[in-house]
Amino acid sequence: MSTKTTQTAKIAIINGPNLNFLGVREPSVYGAATLEEINAEISAAAAQRDVRVQFFQSNHEGAIIDHLQACYHSGVLGIIINPGALTHYSYALRDAISSVNIPCIEVHLSNIHSRDEFRHKSVTAAVCLGQICGLGYFGYILALDALIKKQKKSNKKNNFGGTK
Repeated sequence: MSTKTTQTAKIAIINGPNLNFLGVREPSVYGAATLEEINAEISAAAAQRDVRVQFFQSNHEGAIIDHLQACYHSGVLGIIINPGALTHYSYALRDAISSVNIPCIEVHLSNIHSRDEFRHKSVTAAVCLGQICGLGYFGYILALDALIKKQKKSNKKNNFGGTK
């Protein structure tokens, strides 16, 4: 039995503020890998699963919201988002995630629940399928697998490559 899907699917990987500074910013918290290195790991995992991924990073809330809405119009079937600090206060981002009606998983490299108190609350997690935190870049891979499994379960006829 093959674990590959019948068609390639498109999953958006969206990274928020300061994630472009990975490898420089607090490596004791976020690790030494750069965003490019993390994206390469995600790309390799996606290729093994016959899934197509697209990457987007912005330090600007509005650009992230615009990209989420573009995902809706371009037929993205799943979203993995690391909103960075926007996690804790951006109701606009929360509303955008909710409005696109695309399965979404929130990911954080660090364990936000073991850090500063203000980081313990996520306003975006409630409109996501779930939240993965504290596992470094491997959290993105787990989110990828979860989205694939969720889509296969909800759309057995067309597999993950089915139409929206």
